[in-house]
Amino acid sequence: MQSPDKREGHLRALAGQLFFKVEKSGDRFSLTRTVDVPHPVSEQGLSLTQAEEFLETWKLRGFHGG
Repeated sequence: MQSPDKREGHLRALAGQLFFKVEKSGDRFSLTRTVDVPHPVSEQGLSLTQAEEFLETWKLRGFHGG
C-alpha cells in the first residue's frame, strides 16, 4: 500500500489530467471542474479514498475533455 503522500500526489496528477482543481483542508479534499462541462462539477469534504474513487469513476466514464 502506498503512503498517504504518494497517494495524494497520484490524486493530484490524475485530477490535473481530468481538468479538476484540488483543494485540501485538513484531511479532506474538494474537487472542482469547470472545463468542458455544461455546469461546474464540484465534490467537497471527501476523504482521500473517496476523492480517488470519484476521479477513477470520472476517468472510466471517459470524461477527459478536449
